[in-house]
Amino acid sequence: MTRSQAEKPLIGEHPSMRRVLRAIERVAPTESSVLILGESGTGKELVARAVHAASPRASKPLVPINCGAIPAQLLESELFGHVKGAFTGASQSRPGRFELAQGGTIFLDEVAEMSPALQVKLLRVLQERRFEPVGSERTVEVDVRVVAATNRDLEQAIAEGMFREDLYYRLNVVELQLPALRDRADDVPRLAGYFNDRMGAQRGRKVRRFTDEAMGALCRYGWPGNVRELENIVERLTVFCDDEVVELEDLPAKIVRPRHTRADVPLDLPDEGVDLRAVLQELEERLILQALERTAWNKNRAATLLGLNRTTLVEKLKKRGMLRGRPAG
Repeated sequence: MTRSQAEKPLIGEHPSMRRVLRAIERVAPTESSVLILGESGTGKELVARAVHAASPRASKPLVPINCGAIPAQLLESELFGHVKGAFTGASQSRPGRFELAQGGTIFLDEVAEMSPALQVKLLRVLQERRFEPVGSERTVEVDVRVVAATNRDLEQAIAEGMFREDLYYRLNVVELQLPALRDRADDVPRLAGYFNDRMGAQRGRKVRRFTDEAMGALCRYGWPGNVRELENIVERLTVFCDDEVVELEDLPAKIVRPRHTRADVPLDLPDEGVDLRAVLQELEERLILQALERTAWNKNRAATLLGLNRTTLVEKLKKRGMLRGRPAG
């Protein structure tokens, strides 16, 4: 963990973020496992670090591992270590992340990408607090707190046989749902200001201010990459904005002129009339998609937001070919 990573704060005054911050305060002092849900770029690792920093384990290591970034055949060794000669290329013994996190916290990012076989071994560690390194008969006992994160709908993965239900309940003792940035647009000026100040402190270069038009465009943008995308945009502006004032024309075209992939639903009846059935179907699809994105495609919570039974929502998704998960792109 670098110093800059450790010092990144969780920023937000929107009610959805304030709920997350309050939940962190409540769960951090406990030993409960935490499952963090949210779209990519919403700050799941920052939440994991905040939980660890406010816990009794703060003086011990926080060890992160991205389960989706490591090939499946190597992930077991990364988690549990291996002994010399355990496999081709294992020229020396090496401890795994669980052993390195002894007394502290391990953060399993993108845990849904773990293979079913490895899920069984992880479940045993959570249950028994022990494991064997790859190629070894030696049992290692560990005392670690587990914080996991994913941007996938684990309930759907369970239904499809891709994720173990018993592991899900072991990980999901306390669930923290991170809001998408588009759902807390009021926080965009605050976040942009923080990233701008940090660029000034780190690189000696920052913008002096954003015009109202530029900031308005930033607040209206949909932010598919969430907070991470905003951070990258601000960094780009500090590099290329020569007059130190960000005007509307300084912003990327995708922010100034966002692409609309779906037809606008009229709020007033046009003179030529409308196809009411098509308009209502369009509106329903928009609201369903928003509910799914806001809940990281958790159908139970999405159905609650829409005032529907889960079975009703699933039937609507089947009709629209959306049942298998979020659309690509």
